[in-house]
Amino acid sequence: MKSYDITDEEIILNIVKNEVVPALGCTEPISLALASAVARFHLNAIPDRIEAKVSPNLMKNGMGVTVPGTNTVGLNMATAIGAIGGNPDAGLEVLKNITPEHIIQAKTMLQKKQVTVSILDTEHIVYSEATLFRGNTSVCVRIAAHHTNIIYIAKNNRVIFSKPCSAKTECSHNIFTKLSANDIFDFVMNIKLEKIEFITESANLNCALSQEGLQNDYGLHIGRTLKKQISSGLMSDDLMNRIIIETTAASDARMGGAKLPAMSNSGSGNQGITATIPVVVVARYLNVGKEQLTRALFLSHLIAIYIHSKLPKLSALCAATTAAMGSCAGIAWLLTKEFNTVSMAISSMIGDISGIICDGAANSCAMKVSTSITSSYKSVLMALDNMQVTGNEGIVEHCIDRSINNLCSIASHSMQYTDSVMLNHFFIFHFNCS
Repeated sequence: MKSYDITDEEIILNIVKNEVVPALGCTEPISLALASAVARFHLNAIPDRIEAKVSPNLMKNGMGVTVPGTNTVGLNMATAIGAIGGNPDAGLEVLKNITPEHIIQAKTMLQKKQVTVSILDTEHIVYSEATLFRGNTSVCVRIAAHHTNIIYIAKNNRVIFSKPCSAKTECSHNIFTKLSANDIFDFVMNIKLEKIEFITESANLNCALSQEGLQNDYGLHIGRTLKKQISSGLMSDDLMNRIIIETTAASDARMGGAKLPAMSNSGSGNQGITATIPVVVVARYLNVGKEQLTRALFLSHLIAIYIHSKLPKLSALCAATTAAMGSCAGIAWLLTKEFNTVSMAISSMIGDISGIICDGAANSCAMKVSTSITSSYKSVLMALDNMQVTGNEGIVEHCIDRSINNLCSIASHSMQYTDSVMLNHFFIFHFNCS
């Protein structure tokens, strides 16, 4: 077992605390809403007009998403509502206090075409910029690298705040370069319970979002639809379907504009949902105690962060797949307490769903979440029978870490062309025609 000094332990815990945070709404439009809210604070007035600029990937992930509480899709609404009712100090929960009056004002701005959003050619994968105007006064706020990382504030072109931000360091958690998946597993199993108990808040938030999705029609309401099929006899009320229904319902609600926060993972609410709810459902089925649930949740979130740290912040790879590898680890541990089961199951997932693309954040993300967690549970069942996709097949190798690296290398390099094709031929075309 690898030994950890106090510094390493603190670094890992801080990474999890920074990557697993509440987020109200899809984080890409929310990032732009935050830029607008901060700009409005410095403008100290409702703007006459707003000019916003975003990176191509942020445009891809913001065009088709319902802004929480507004029943309106897109970055223009996120920009306007952030400027009118956003809380500049609330981070990814910037829209938690918006009112019906704020929504009416924002929609009026859109009707009067007082808001424009354009694509900026930037080195940053995550980038949002909002410039608010009121008479002769203007305020510009820029966010880059991470969804809440403000790098620049200027009023009337006078710089109030600025800090350097290199695209080369956007995704780096250097400590993970010296750790293996087995090291991560050992860390979670041996750390004092009280140091990781904070992770149980992910269960509270994401399960509340799931219940909201089961009670009301959001997005494609996949979770509600599947639940109805149990009573019709077309689906059975078993553990696998409970996992699918409860997890997908949370994604339905989150993508469909529910005014409840998700506990995110690696900058994504859907990733946080995917890393959380399957573990909770299995833990409930097994009737495990608080410690087992806590360690399983922490293992799930940390494995998801560990894998995602090897990826660009946004890419052509659907990151619900890698978050599901986290919940796969948590479920496998709950059932066997052995790393070998975790390793086998994740290897099978890499052999199964490594090709799912991210074609923009939208209601259909809930379907990808459903597919990912289905693969996760199926792979765990295979591992329980001592079966897995082997190192003789495809990109999977005999070592789990090399398999993870292969997957992430494809996403970081080869799939850049896929992302480019989607951005240039689909999303920018649709944006210019809208």
